[in-house]
Amino acid sequence: MTMPASDYTATLPRKRMGSAALLRDRDGRILLVEPTYKDYWELPGGAVDGDESPYDAVARELKEELGLALTLGRLLVVDWVPPRAGHTEGVMFVFDGGVLDEATTNAIRLPADELRGWAWSTLAEARQRLSPLLARRAVVATEAVSSGGTVYLEDGNRIV
Repeated sequence: MTMPASDYTATLPRKRMGSAALLRDRDGRILLVEPTYKDYWELPGGAVDGDESPYDAVARELKEELGLALTLGRLLVVDWVPPRAGHTEGVMFVFDGGVLDEATTNAIRLPADELRGWAWSTLAEARQRLSPLLARRAVVATEAVSSGGTVYLEDGNRIV
């Protein structure tokens, strides 16, 4: 006897998902945010809610975190992250947020309870501010902007 598809899919494992945007200035620096609840910086974005697409999630997070309503570009990176202390395995997406002009940059507004600040960062500065995993992901996302491709990672490391 076969199960209906709806019953079968309900039995499949669920994965944590997150989505971020790679935002750049005209000098090629990337925008990082400093959460109040972590000791390292991040690309702007956050968790994908139930029944929400990764694309919609990052658009929502940019509005909530930075006060910006942006049209995002293509997918730059998909990164499977293995489980570690305090975190289940997850799949993370990074979309191209484009180059922000001065007016858009000046419109950034942070929720004080969630973010301490934001900064334009060179890749060298990003490596210092981000966790090693997030630094690897940000570097590859920046490279993907130039190459025109989408890159698959595992734990921030290029697989293909």
